[in-house]
Amino acid sequence: MVSSPTGEKKKSNREKMDHSESLDKAMHLFHQAYGRQMEGELDEAIRLYRESLQCHPTAEAHTFLGWSYSFQGHYEEAIEECKKAIAVDPDFGNPYNDIGAYLIQLGRPDEAIPWLDKATQAVRYEAHHYPHCNLGRVYLAKGMLKKALEEFQKALEIEPGYTSAREAIEAIHQQLQ
Repeated sequence: MVSSPTGEKKKSNREKMDHSESLDKAMHLFHQAYGRQMEGELDEAIRLYRESLQCHPTAEAHTFLGWSYSFQGHYEEAIEECKKAIAVDPDFGNPYNDIGAYLIQLGRPDEAIPWLDKATQAVRYEAHHYPHCNLGRVYLAKGMLKKALEEFQKALEIEPGYTSAREAIEAIHQQLQ
């Protein structure tokens, strides 16, 4: 870092270039990891996500590393990666929803609720219907049909073609008749 005449720390051009190069390399590794993950090569995906994180930590790489762990049934490790993702970027919604989903898988639905609530409010999240559907699942399991119905309906408002929410609503209506 270089000090300005006012004493402020400024990044030198070299530092900016190093940062840009490390981010580019991290993103390249992230995309490779994602490809391996989608091909079911989880160990290789995990290795590449870790390498990406060494170059430049991103919320996405932590979240998707957690997702890979979850595919292996390692939910606690997946949760830890999601918490790291939140530390990097608290506005990124995926890790909040993922933590909630992993807690549901672990049989701890009450712990999932606050995480899923945060996911529904996340600024940077393209799939707000998922946490509503997950909240619906929690409330349905707890026998709270009205709250479950509300959450599934919110999911459908966001994503009208979301089949899981539509099917859940139909099932609740059948139970209520």
